[in-house]
Amino acid sequence: MPDMGSVLESTDIKNKLEDLSGVVPKPGENPYNALIEACDGEPAKIQALYAAHRTRRNAQQRENFLASDYTELIIDPFLLRLENPTIEPGFDTRYCMTFWGRPPIHVLEFAEAIQKKLQDVAPNVWLMPTYRMHITTLELDFSRTAAEIEALKETLRPALPAIAGYTYGHRARLVRPMVSYDLSAFALSFVPAACEPPLSPAPVAPGAAQPLAQETDGSGVGDAYTYHHLRRDAWDLARRAGVAVSSRYVVPSAHVTLGRYLTGADHATPEQRRCWVDAIDAVNAWLEAEVWDNPGSRLVGEWVVGQEKGLDVRVGTLWYGGGRTVVMGEGF
Repeated sequence: MPDMGSVLESTDIKNKLEDLSGVVPKPGENPYNALIEACDGEPAKIQALYAAHRTRRNAQQRENFLASDYTELIIDPFLLRLENPTIEPGFDTRYCMTFWGRPPIHVLEFAEAIQKKLQDVAPNVWLMPTYRMHITTLELDFSRTAAEIEALKETLRPALPAIAGYTYGHRARLVRPMVSYDLSAFALSFVPAACEPPLSPAPVAPGAAQPLAQETDGSGVGDAYTYHHLRRDAWDLARRAGVAVSSRYVVPSAHVTLGRYLTGADHATPEQRRCWVDAIDAVNAWLEAEVWDNPGSRLVGEWVVGQEKGLDVRVGTLWYGGGRTVVMGEGF
């Protein structure tokens, strides 16, 4: 059986995720510090850069879908073979190690509702199963051999319980979700909170930790510890444990993949592609009008990272929500 990892080309090669925030990390430093320093550590400014990145990227991708020289979607050849083994018996040998955030039940219900809206327009898309959904708080390394990831895991092992449990006392809110997309996938994208009204269900008792900044009283003080601070801290914790962090990208994005394209059937004509981008725009307009900052919304568009489950330290073939858990931190 051939080694598919050496033959097939990852969608990352064709679909670079650029940082459109305008912030440039300083060489040799924790790359997450640059954005925090550029924003003077202020949650509203951090949120604005996350929002600018996703808004600019959506505008860019809309142009790509509607361009007169459009050629095709970027179909993931690994996922295509995993989902349809009749094409070619294949397997994924891109081993990785990450720290994932796992969505609580109300966020999974919210994500599933958005998936259904999008599948109404494009019935042939591949949808991420809700039990596999995650947010990548930190990618430690990717596309390595199993032996290389095993060595990385063992180096980190003494520090993993503290890292996995870090969100129990360092609670960062994500708010104002919208659908982000490109030619290879679509996702639910959040921004760090900046004194919006709290919407999440109360943490489940019992719980004795004194959390950092999981609440806001309208002054903004409660959101001083943002999701970007959490990413910065995860990077620092990994480095202090003795490993070099080799992430593919460090863009201001907080997203959960909703689905990918396995066929061009739903996007073959200009009319179909316009219908797709218009549907996404309509969903995003509805989210902003009806869900954002709305305590009366049936769907809850807020996520305090670590609610119900702490960080999930994950190894294996992690694309599409696979792999296995090494340790998961305590949720609240």
